[in-house]
Parts: sequence; C-alpha cells; structure tokens
Amino acid sequence: MSSGSSADLSVVVVTGIGRFLGAQVASRLAADPRVGHVIGVDAGSPPPELAPLLARVELVESDLTACATVVANLDARAVVHLGVVTAPDPAVGGRAGMKEQNVIGTMQLLAACQRAPRLRKLVVRSSTAAYGASFRDPAVFTEETEPREVPRGGFARDILDIEGYVRGFRRHCPEVTATVLRLAPLIGPAADTTLTRYFAQPVVPTVLGRDPRLQFVHVQDALEILHRSVVEDHPGTFNVAGPGVLTLNQAIRRAGRLPVPVIEPGLSAAAAFGKRLGRGGFGLDQLDLFVHGRVVDTTRLTKEYGVTPRSTAEAFAEFLGGRRAGIAPLGRDRLEAAEQAILRAIARVRGQGRPA
Repeated sequence: MSSGSSADLSVVVVTGIGRFLGAQVASRLAADPRVGHVIGVDAGSPPPELAPLLARVELVESDLTACATVVANLDARAVVHLGVVTAPDPAVGGRAGMKEQNVIGTMQLLAACQRAPRLRKLVVRSSTAAYGASFRDPAVFTEETEPREVPRGGFARDILDIEGYVRGFRRHCPEVTATVLRLAPLIGPAADTTLTRYFAQPVVPTVLGRDPRLQFVHVQDALEILHRSVVEDHPGTFNVAGPGVLTLNQAIRRAGRLPVPVIEPGLSAAAAFGKRLGRGGFGLDQLDLFVHGRVVDTTRLTKEYGVTPRSTAEAFAEFLGGRRAGIAPLGRDRLEAAEQAILRAIARVRGQGRPA
C-alpha cells in the first residue's frame, strides 16, 4: 500500500469548484494542515450555496480551454481535475459545450501541467462509464478490462478520451504521481444527479425483461478517496464503488416507487416525459446502464488505500433516508396521469417505426 504523504503540497489547484464535488474537495484540502494553499479554478463564479465551502480557497475564473498560462503562473505542485461535465447541460452549451470542456479542456489542462516545472501530483476524476455497457460485458470489470464496444453515450466517450490523455501525460511526465479514479454513480442524502432524479419520478420506467445490476458510491466515500489521493501517494487507476450490488427493480422498490416496464425505445420517450415533469432527462449513458447494468471490482482500491467504501445497499439506503421528505406520495390521479403519458409516448414511438 502506497500511503506516504506527498512531499510538497504548498500549492494545490482544483478545477470544477463551481460544482458540489469540486467545492467539497477544495474545502477539505484547505482545512488540511498538510496543504499550504488551495486555488479553485472554474469558468464562472461558484453558486451562492457553495460560497461558504470556499471561504479559504483562492478563486480564479478561467475556462479549462484557456488555462495553460493560469496553471503555470500559479506554480502548482498538485492539480486535482474535477471539472468534468457528466451530462449535457444548457449552461455549458449542451452536448457540444460538454465535449469542449471535457475533451478539449482536459487536453489543454494536461498540456499546461506538462509545462509546470514543479508539479508532482495529478488526480483526475474519471468514471466507471469508461467500461461502457453492452450485452457482451463481463460479470465484473477490473481496471484492466477494455470496453467490449465503443460506448454510445457522449459522457462515456469523453471519459475514454480523458483517460487516453492521462496515459500520454504519464509517459511524458513519469516524475508526477498520477491517480485516476473511476467513480461509480454518486449517491447520498444530498446528491442531486440524473440518477437520483430518475429514482424520484412518480413512476420509474424500466426496460421490459431486464433487471440490470447496479453499483453506487456514497458521496462522502468518494470525497474521502479523492482527498487521500491528493495528500497521499496512490499512483494508478482505481475503481471506486460500494461493494455489493442492487438490481434496478430492487432499488425502485426500496425507493417506494412503481416500476413500469416498457420496450427499450419507449424508455427514451419516458425519459423525455420525466424531463417535462422537471425531473431531469437522461441520455444514452444512462439508458445503456438501465439495460445492461455495470459491476466493477474494487480489490485494488481496498488494497491500495486500506479502506472499503460503504456498500451499495448502505449508500442507497442513506440516499433514501435523506430524500423521504422530498419524494411526493403517489396519489391515484398523479399515478394514472403518469402511466397514461408514458403509454402515449410509447405508442408514438411504435407508430414512427412502422413502414410507410
């Protein structure tokens, strides 16, 4: 286990501090006596609700695609790259803006890191989406497993590009300790993600005949692993997930929601319906996950860090415990309206698929 403290953390740069994960990591590092000075980088000002977390963090407004001189001027000793967009967001320009930030932004950031003479630590947020999701998948992915098919979803393809750039960086800068963390979907009482909004829908569409196995990681466990990756030396790539699995239908039942099996094209229509309800839509990355599932091996993480995240079932239970008050009861009228809307959407999909 490589757990020695890093030699020099006098200046740590954290990207993506305008989001919950980045702000939390920056706040933790700023409170750690082993860290000298924390600089948070984001394209805009953090939202007001995150401001208290960043009281001891120096803020620099800079887009990742234009941060080369910023990183060099900041004299960074460690860079924590959390400025990764996980789903298309109108605030960043939709899918085009998402790819610009994830792929081009990471490429520019790592190019700047190569020119930072005193950089000795790089920590990059990745995702288990790197493995894709298809019917050819193994039962469990290890860190060495290659995707069996090119992922359909934009986020998964971005992750593959990001990790490719990190491999190139490692070859050019072997003196830098580089850590890549493939996070399972985040969940917890305060989590507000595409996945948590999916489980909060009045009825939850699933794919007919499929009950995929899922893994989650509790937000607090992910934050602890991220923090330790900065203040300790853990070179390599690691799966970060809670042990054990939940099937999709188990998770839906535990959430007190009602699963509605639909044919696969109907799931896209149901997703669009959820978005119209203000519940947030989901894309191909999530659709493929709900069809095929994904389970990863965390032996390397446990051995290297000497910790085991709370189980997937425990993390999901804590998420539900924090959300009970916010999940509206399923009244008969609301339930029937949701079911009928989904059925109408499926009928439209079927009608569009008929030959003229």
